[in-house]
Parts: sequence; C-alpha cells; structure tokens
Amino acid sequence: MSPIFILALALCASAFILLVGWPLAAALAWGTASVISAAILATLAVPVAASTGSDLLTALAPSLLDLAGVVLTTLIGFATVRFQRWTGIQIEARHREALHSAIMTAARVAVARKLAPDAATEFVSSYVRNSVPDALKQLAPPADTLDALVRSRLAQAAEL
Repeated sequence: MSPIFILALALCASAFILLVGWPLAAALAWGTASVISAAILATLAVPVAASTGSDLLTALAPSLLDLAGVVLTTLIGFATVRFQRWTGIQIEARHREALHSAIMTAARVAVARKLAPDAATEFVSSYVRNSVPDALKQLAPPADTLDALVRSRLAQAAEL
C-alpha cells in the first residue's frame, strides 16, 4: 500500500469517528474541514506531480475515491446532527402544546365551577401535574413561571 492511500484512509477513519461517532463534535467540523481538505489536496498533488498526462486518471482515482468517502462521511455527520436537533424541537413543541392545552382545559373547568382564585390556581396546577407529567418533566418550567401561566389562562378562561 502506498503512503498516500494509508494517509487518505486514516483521514477517512478520523472523519468518520469525529462526525458519526461523536455527533456533538460536528460543530467543530467546520474548523477541521478546512484542515482535512488541505491535507486531501496535498495528497492529491503528489500523484498528480509524479504522473504523466496518460496516467493522470489512474493516479487520481484512489485519491478521488477517498475524497468522496470523506465528503460523504461529513454529509452523513451533518445530517445526523440536524436530524437530532429537528426531532428535539418537534418533541419540545408537542410537550409545550400539551401543557398549554391541559392548563386551558383545567382553567375552563375551574371557571365553570366558580372556584375562588387561589382554589382555582391550585386546582389547575394539580390537574396539570396529573395530566401531563411528562411535559412538565421535559420542559421543567420554574414554579413562578407555571403559576403565572396558570393565572393568565384562568383570566383568559374567565373572559370567555
């Protein structure tokens, strides 16, 4: 095996480990991508300089395949990170919607029962803790924020 092939293989393995093995390291890939690209271009220059016109494609073929592997690995890494961010956003939105819906449902019931403001707030808070515990666990809103949201929804339900 030629040293160029071994170097290119090592670069591909390093890129695969960094970008797929540790998706969090993908944020650093922008900085390292230029270094990897420079190293790949340097490995491409050696066979090109040593070859004649007829041997050019033969000399470049292994390096181009390695370059394609690095590019594909990089794209897979970035796609993985983007997919993880997208699904995280979708899950958070569902929890937020469930929390707001539960608060509004309980607020309407409290208004219909004509509960006192403090009793209504406690009723809504209790209802929310029992009906959407996963959303509360995932979003982890501070108690004062949740209380303000409950009071706001109670006022909104009272106007309806």
